[in-house]
Amino acid sequence: MPLHFDVLYEDDAILAVDKPSGLPVHPSATYHKNTLTYLLRQRFGQNAPQIAHRLDRETSGLLLCGRTREAERDLKIGFENRRVSKRYLAIVRGVMPNDEGRIELPMDQAKEGLHILMEVTPEGEGYPSVTRYRVVARRDDATLVSLAPESGRQHQLRVHLSAVGFPIMGDKLYGPEGSQPFLDYIETGMTDELLQRLGHDRQALHAYELEFMHPTKHEPMTLRAPLAKDLVDLWGGALDAAAFAAVWAC
Repeated sequence: MPLHFDVLYEDDAILAVDKPSGLPVHPSATYHKNTLTYLLRQRFGQNAPQIAHRLDRETSGLLLCGRTREAERDLKIGFENRRVSKRYLAIVRGVMPNDEGRIELPMDQAKEGLHILMEVTPEGEGYPSVTRYRVVARRDDATLVSLAPESGRQHQLRVHLSAVGFPIMGDKLYGPEGSQPFLDYIETGMTDELLQRLGHDRQALHAYELEFMHPTKHEPMTLRAPLAKDLVDLWGGALDAAAFAAVWAC
């Protein structure tokens, strides 16, 4: 488990960090000290910046924190009211045929299986959920895609991509085998056989960009976290600036 993070930007009101995959954000029954919350307290002391939103443990990338209570509250309200624009990068199984599109499928907690699972529901049921996407690059068996969620459901990007036939590589819950890889991982850890089934040792999802209103300067701000090295390696190398223009256009 990584016990570090990089600072991408900081001033008197905000701190933006690049969270590595595998580092939980908040303490839980499973993770106590080995969390981003704990590491922030270690580095900054009792008045450590407070995290303004969330990322799954396996998702890497950009996380925003408030350095004062007022800034934290302002940022959290911005996220809750959908005034913050988010963009993610994901490597998915299969070649997506359309250069861009919109996935509009309602979601709710799964009625069967693990309690953490979410699922697409029939029309008229569940909570409205929308994800826009734009293809960044393709290869023979995978697609690098930019994702812009318009709603904030739990596991939304993972569920939506799986539902349209392009699950995120390495996803232990929503891949071709459903949640079986997650159960196998809990029992045996990451074996060579499981790694081969998954295609990667974690879900290939990265929080790439946030656009928001600075809480004290009251000016629009855009921050980005470079694609994590393990995902660059998984894809097979760096991408040129022209390819990443598709990310910004999403």
